[in-house]
Amino acid sequence: MAPILSIPRLPGEMGLEPEELIAEAGLDPPAVWEPDTLMPYAAMGRLFALCSARSRCPHFGLLVGQEAGLEVLGLAGELARHSPDVGTALRNGILYMHLHDRGAVPALWVDGDQAILGYTIYEPDVPGTQQIYDGAIAIGYNILKALAGPEWEPTEQCLYRSRPDNCEPYQRFFRAPLRFGAELNAVVFAASWLDRKLDGADALIHQRIMREIESLEAQGAGDLVAQLRRVLRRMLVASAPQGETRLGQIAYIFALHRRTLNRRLRERGTSFRALIHEARYDIARQLLRDTRLPVREIAAALDYSECAAFVRAFRRCSGTSPRAWRADTAPPELGHAPDRSPFPHSHSAPLPAGAAAIVAKCQWWWRRKRHNRGSS
Repeated sequence: MAPILSIPRLPGEMGLEPEELIAEAGLDPPAVWEPDTLMPYAAMGRLFALCSARSRCPHFGLLVGQEAGLEVLGLAGELARHSPDVGTALRNGILYMHLHDRGAVPALWVDGDQAILGYTIYEPDVPGTQQIYDGAIAIGYNILKALAGPEWEPTEQCLYRSRPDNCEPYQRFFRAPLRFGAELNAVVFAASWLDRKLDGADALIHQRIMREIESLEAQGAGDLVAQLRRVLRRMLVASAPQGETRLGQIAYIFALHRRTLNRRLRERGTSFRALIHEARYDIARQLLRDTRLPVREIAAALDYSECAAFVRAFRRCSGTSPRAWRADTAPPELGHAPDRSPFPHSHSAPLPAGAAAIVAKCQWWWRRKRHNRGSS
């Protein structure tokens, strides 16, 4: 809930009644003031959309995000603050962000001399996503500024939304080249900043926070299906190398034999095949609706062997083709997706293929959590 703590104040400054908007979004107004309250992602989207529409402020999400920073990540943010360097801090925040945000996945890639910090919503049918994305990219900017120091500057800000009529609020806040209609919602900056040591980082505090996080993780360790859904979405959104989302690789992350994982899923009334199809379909709908990514690149990002296989799978679930579904659901501020990538420097697979660090972190995390448990 922490990222939206400024919402009760901002509408009031615009002449609106914030409590009425909060209630209309289906939320309990007093709860919005509590930073640790978990809010359904769709409800947060409704609240952003209502505030933007009623205030007639198309950049409302940006205003919310520019007032937030590391504190919105809760314990993950504190862990990041006491990490040894910027790169470790960002990876720690990404790895444990699900403790605070379970409707989207952040990711960090390194592509040559550039680092890319991105954020992708995976929960389907969320309203107000353009406002959420604006807020998320502003929060990412503030987090990097807090970690790397006031001299840090991005080389580029990439936003899914098409160019607004008034770019001035974005230019004033980011003070960097802006790319609207981009393939990624991301902050791009020099990769050399990842090695910068953090001032004030305390190893003892880092250890204490890790123990708190491990305790929280242990409390939710019994829900295998929820854990698997989270890992699959993270790996798909992070564009894990092809084949990493196969059953054998996922079983390895959970330190289980593939037959054991299959059996445990059957006992819970589902299967790996059903979960991977569900994850792909959910993410596909969000990417089709909220980005300009060409269909072939969405297919590649979701680890389909070919675009035709993705089109067939999507049609089975939705009854229509990805292109037709996008035409019916794309928000007006995004417009129609182009046939070619909007990045002039894009190649056949423009999404950074790295994400190896994130995948390795996931593998290390699950192995460590289960190293004392049997594999049968």
